[in-house]
Amino acid sequence: MAEKLFGLKEAGTNVRTEVVAGVTTFLTMAYIIFVNPTILAEAGMPKDSVFVATCLAAALGTAIMGLYANYPIGMAPGMGLNAYFAYAVVGGMGVPWPVALGAVFISGCLFVLVSVFGLREMIVNGIPRSLRTAITVGLGLFLALIALKSAGIVAANPQTMVAVGDLHQPGAILAIVGFLLVVTLDRLKVRGAILIGIVVVTVLSFFFAGNTFQGVVSTPPSLLPTLGKLEIGAAMATGIVNIVLVFFLVELFDATGTLMGVASRAGLLVEGKMERLNRALLADSTAIVAGAALGTSSTTAYVESAAGVQAGGRTGLTALVVALLFLACLFIAPLAGVVPAYATAPALLFVACLMLRDLADVEWGETTESIPAAVTALMIPFTYSIAHGIAFGFITYAALKLLTGRPREAKPIVWIIAAVFLAKYVYLAV
Repeated sequence: MAEKLFGLKEAGTNVRTEVVAGVTTFLTMAYIIFVNPTILAEAGMPKDSVFVATCLAAALGTAIMGLYANYPIGMAPGMGLNAYFAYAVVGGMGVPWPVALGAVFISGCLFVLVSVFGLREMIVNGIPRSLRTAITVGLGLFLALIALKSAGIVAANPQTMVAVGDLHQPGAILAIVGFLLVVTLDRLKVRGAILIGIVVVTVLSFFFAGNTFQGVVSTPPSLLPTLGKLEIGAAMATGIVNIVLVFFLVELFDATGTLMGVASRAGLLVEGKMERLNRALLADSTAIVAGAALGTSSTTAYVESAAGVQAGGRTGLTALVVALLFLACLFIAPLAGVVPAYATAPALLFVACLMLRDLADVEWGETTESIPAAVTALMIPFTYSIAHGIAFGFITYAALKLLTGRPREAKPIVWIIAAVFLAKYVYLAV
């Protein structure tokens, strides 16, 4: 059945490898079931209900991605998108959270439309090769920053923005040990090297970092406080239009960048394009709509899926395993939460290092291609936003092609996207 559904032999994989990859991806993104409720609680949403909504939205979106699009990509409420929802829309603009959920729902519906009509696929396929490569590299740098921060190896600093963290802390030390272990096992071609690293660091955390066992089974909280509470009518008011557009743009480029980056890492791009991109985009947009109805901010593809890809995941079976584990979290939340962030950080850092090798594909001799690529790759981690990184890349690409007298080398979609982002920045500046 697995062979028929996912084409394992054609993809050069097997059930065992896909299961290991699914568990690996899940462990690297399981933090979201605890972080997302905490962030949305700042917007006044009931934390327990958001926990359930997070698990269900992640399971649904990932299952669709696996069964319909057959890609090894996990989905869950997006980091950054939830912060924008809680701190900018609800906290900063004073929009009630049900209305904000309505805005997320509308943006998801727009996604469905552009995906069905192939517009979103046209946008993605119109991205120049240099920018596609830069997106992958930028994702790697972004992933590295997340990993180092989670491990406590880098920390915020008011004078220098970032600085070395406290390397005497058990978490930082264990993360370094885990990273060296993962790289060593991978070099020795040990299957499941990443998962082994995560498990070893987690076990060590009980002895050296004060990690405690919290039990195994718990009853899922009620979903009713957030289920169907979105207010679509109020979200369609004139004052909410800009919020919907911001959600739409951020979701578009966060998800698109992640999909292409992870697919590239898995070797699933054919001539630089994703064969089943439209299916993946439909899975993404459907998950956004469903997540808003359940009671959580925008769902998106997760860059952490690259960890599962590195562990051998190549088909939708990997995603299906991730989906089932998210469902299991409804009942075993204490057990799922026992894996500390510094235990998954080594896996993310390892994958990030591997993603940087795509820099070799950039045509460095042609500055109108290489400079926009460099800008894209650098701005993603430095702005802590995939969307902003892509925006600066497109604007730089279009500007350089125009200023050097070669505007025809840029496809029409490049000019449209660059103009949209430029208008967005000008509007925000006003």
